[in-house]
Amino acid sequence: MVHLQDILHAKEKIRNTIHLTPILTSTQLSKVCGNQLFLKLEHLQKTGSFKIRGATNKVKHAVQQGAKHITAASSGNHGQAVAYIAQQLGVDATIIVPEDVSTCKRNAIQAYNGNIVTCGTTSAERIPKAIEIAAQLDGVFIPPYDDPQIIAGQGTIGLEILEQVSDVDAVIIPVGGGGLCAGILTAIKETKPSIQVIGVEPALANDTYLSLQKGQITSISGTATIADGLRTSQPGDLTFPILQKYLDDLVLVSETEIKQALHFVLERMKQVIEPSSATTIAAAMFHKIPFKGKKVAAIASGGNVDLTKLSQLLS
Repeated sequence: MVHLQDILHAKEKIRNTIHLTPILTSTQLSKVCGNQLFLKLEHLQKTGSFKIRGATNKVKHAVQQGAKHITAASSGNHGQAVAYIAQQLGVDATIIVPEDVSTCKRNAIQAYNGNIVTCGTTSAERIPKAIEIAAQLDGVFIPPYDDPQIIAGQGTIGLEILEQVSDVDAVIIPVGGGGLCAGILTAIKETKPSIQVIGVEPALANDTYLSLQKGQITSISGTATIADGLRTSQPGDLTFPILQKYLDDLVLVSETEIKQALHFVLERMKQVIEPSSATTIAAAMFHKIPFKGKKVAAIASGGNVDLTKLSQLLS
């Protein structure tokens, strides 16, 4: 298990790399949601998503241990983050991405000098390939979510929310493999356990929802949800027990609800976020969370949306 002390240590380790991302509010959005909603803008983070936090914590440790080559498996955001920090630290990085990776995420990985290898369409296909290449090149594999240092790095968002939103009642977090959720859960529940924490998954990628219902890790087949950052086939071995222990609820949102939330944030708040980010806003907008009139922080996890497909996403 990851603990609060691990997250506090990660905060010091990554503070010179990451941005302290701002909080944004919208009177209209809060009115629609029935709660006072505070958006934690991780889409304004370096590399365009929260992933730089965990990646920096893990890659710095690997390099300190002598790593000369780094590999990662990613639908895009984790890969960008790993490529960026590897470049900053002067080591090579190979990123295994799905065959349908978005153009903007591919371009960003290449801009950070990451070597790209395509493999399948699911995390279950990408991760073994990344581990295989790491072994071939005598490198170090950087997991996308199922790693204590990754989880601790993502958990620093929780610490920031506690500092930025006084008397916050609840936090809404998108759930893919569970690294972001596990980290924030640990930071919040080990600091102020009375705060409610709600996870959100696309209904088309409900592996964690099913796992929680069954009380054990449950896999799903490939998914075509537009929230491409949440297309995991199952929660992690390390992340799932944390979600089981601390998560107050997990709700599902439809593709239509994700699109409507994406449209609202772009049109009314002038923020370009990706569909994975819009899941938390959709959960609030469509009253999936079980309370009203509360101070609620929602994580806008990333903004690496392919602009050539934006009209399709908003249709």
